[in-house]
Amino acid sequence: MKYIRSIITLGCLAAVAATSGAQGFRSGTGITDIMRAGPRLGPPAARPSTAPAAAPVQRSAEFIVALVNSEPITNTDVQTRVSRLIKENPDAERVPRGELTRLVLERLITERAQLQLAKENGIKVDDVAIDQAEQTVARQNEISLIELRRRVAAEGIAQQDFRNDLRDQLLLTRLRDREVESKVKISDAEADEYLRDQRNQSVKNAALENLNLAQVLVAVPENATDAQVAAAQKKAQDLAQRARAGEDFAKLVRENSDSPDRANGGAIGMRSADRYPSLFVEATQSTAVNGIAGPVRSSAGFHVLKVIAKAQIGSGDATVTQTQVRHILLLNDPKRTTAQAVAQLAEFKRRVQAGTADFAGLARDNSQDGSAKDGGDLGWSRPGQFVPEFEEAMDRLAPGQISDPVVSRFGVHLIQVVGRRDSKLSQSEQREAARTALREQRVEEAFTTWVQEVRARAYVEYRDPPQS
Repeated sequence: MKYIRSIITLGCLAAVAATSGAQGFRSGTGITDIMRAGPRLGPPAARPSTAPAAAPVQRSAEFIVALVNSEPITNTDVQTRVSRLIKENPDAERVPRGELTRLVLERLITERAQLQLAKENGIKVDDVAIDQAEQTVARQNEISLIELRRRVAAEGIAQQDFRNDLRDQLLLTRLRDREVESKVKISDAEADEYLRDQRNQSVKNAALENLNLAQVLVAVPENATDAQVAAAQKKAQDLAQRARAGEDFAKLVRENSDSPDRANGGAIGMRSADRYPSLFVEATQSTAVNGIAGPVRSSAGFHVLKVIAKAQIGSGDATVTQTQVRHILLLNDPKRTTAQAVAQLAEFKRRVQAGTADFAGLARDNSQDGSAKDGGDLGWSRPGQFVPEFEEAMDRLAPGQISDPVVSRFGVHLIQVVGRRDSKLSQSEQREAARTALREQRVEEAFTTWVQEVRARAYVEYRDPPQS
């Protein structure tokens, strides 16, 4: 499962990169951030086993290396994380082992302090949210849930340990939202200045470009034989040739793609280049609009890409894919569990699909947010406007489709996509897009400072140094 990478481990990678100067690492702050990095996501760092010890005598390699507010971190915790870090990232081996161990220990201390703070603040993640996160991990890796669990088991990681790590990541994300994101504000003047700066950047800078790509994915199973890989590659090459010859790309997608986005004709949507996998950006950098690139190989298989649109961020003709969407929201409520909210919304979906109820009517009568009076209508949205859990589910829907219930930090949503369009942004819409981009930058800066403050407030007692 070399392409399934731990979200937690990514935090260590950022520290390693800062220390060693190694390139290609990015820090993750939650489930969706690593998903956006591309079709790779890995096994979470293993937790210490909760099973009873076979004997009362402690192994020599197992001892407490640090206490965080009286909660222990063991040598096994550290060495397990170090081993996985090295296994997943050969660049980490260039860092002296002692320095790498120190970085991992500090990362574990910081995580433990944050998780304790989340508990103190009453932040909880229930099993329904973890189920959804697990399904999202599988979907973004373009494999089934059964296959994801098989790969996790093949790595020697217990299913409950994997789910526990997903729970921790959701807790950390919700803590970050509460303590940092909600407090970062961007003024109109700051957004306008950001837009001016973007317009002054070189148009050759691909990171400042918006792209809308569509794909056909020919999946390659893990541990595929050479013959299977060759067959998948040939199929992808044939599809690319047919697309270049003028066949309807959306039809090729519907009939051949193994990707969940095939319902949308393979279109991924207009978004900044840094929100696409780097191999997609590199493959299409010199491809004109309506041109075909690939096949390109990823961990999931072979991708044939079509460039639907390109636009420079901040330019007067900036274009994005907008989605008209509506929803029904049931808020987190002590009197109603998440599972009960999911069941209620699933029943609403069944009634709408059976033609016995109207989505807008159900929204007006039941939705617990300001859009209820408008039948749940949220208007035309741009990429990045909604929380990641909502947007990831929305992007997978074709117009007219209704999602399964989606758990977010706010509650449980039932989402229906009404329509999609590629639209030039008005000046006010460009300002809002700039506000979103600038806010993301400020949140990262504020988060770094906040993490340092949480770490400084924690009582940390170092014990014996970790040993391999």
